[in-house]
Amino acid sequence: MPNLTRRALSALPLAALPGLTAAQAFPAKPVRLICPFPPGGAVDIASRAVAAEMSKTLGQPVTVENKPGAGGNIGGAEAARSAPDGYTLFMTTSGISAINPALYRKMPFDPNKDLTPVSALVSLSNVLVVHPSVKASSMAELLALVRANPGKLTYASSGSGTSIHMSAEMFKHLTGTDIVHVPYKGSAPALTDLLGGQVQMMFDNIPSALPHIKAGKLRALATTGARRDPALPDLPTVAEAGVTGYEAGVWFGLAVPAGTPADVVARLNAEAVKATRSPDFVRRMSELGYLILGTSAEQMASMQRAEQARWAPVVKASGATAD
Repeated sequence: MPNLTRRALSALPLAALPGLTAAQAFPAKPVRLICPFPPGGAVDIASRAVAAEMSKTLGQPVTVENKPGAGGNIGGAEAARSAPDGYTLFMTTSGISAINPALYRKMPFDPNKDLTPVSALVSLSNVLVVHPSVKASSMAELLALVRANPGKLTYASSGSGTSIHMSAEMFKHLTGTDIVHVPYKGSAPALTDLLGGQVQMMFDNIPSALPHIKAGKLRALATTGARRDPALPDLPTVAEAGVTGYEAGVWFGLAVPAGTPADVVARLNAEAVKATRSPDFVRRMSELGYLILGTSAEQMASMQRAEQARWAPVVKASGATAD
């Protein structure tokens, strides 16, 4: 190649060279990960864990920004409005994509059209915990207590439409009980009031409740999955404890604004899956009660459709709505 031509090509911006895709040039600056719940809860824990791992391999820092409120809708709406360039990630949940559209009369965004799936990262069950002052050490005793006191006991949730909320609503629906819902802007503030005795019970995500269960500050009665949870193997499932047909869980995954280039989505998926295989990530998540997923974007989209079919009838049957 003549020297003049070689010098001319070397002066061209890299992005102008044919064959160099957006994914190969990505990322050229820090990436933000919007967590739609406050610090300290299960979604935040997973967000920070995956951000730490992706920062190691992307070559740019991934920083977590907490944008809580409205069952994840505030953070989701901000993510949906962001530029579709891969520099804004959103930690979505099965509740945001499947429960919120059926629960909220007015959604500020469409989680299944305005966001593109990247990878489902982790799943977990919830656990029914009560304050130690509640005179119930088993599911049978709790059911007897709430049936004898309709409308007098309260349960906390991390917000209307979350898996924590709907786990309780499914419980109420299947048992015919009347327990008052007290929503919070995240699991951490809900747990604070539960620990203080301002509310009596909660179907919390296992990772955020587990330390308080182990410390004896909360009494665990049952887990919500189809099978006993490895983090609490001695605890029965809600179905085992006598509520026939009960099963509820949640998963968290990364999404990006709709319109993000396919090659950028593919790069983010590859890095997210790599993060879920990291020994540090696997150890930390497993210790806290998460189950590792690390799916393709297509698998995550399929999971979203399955959750919509599952939860929409439950929301309708519960009669629950949110503004």
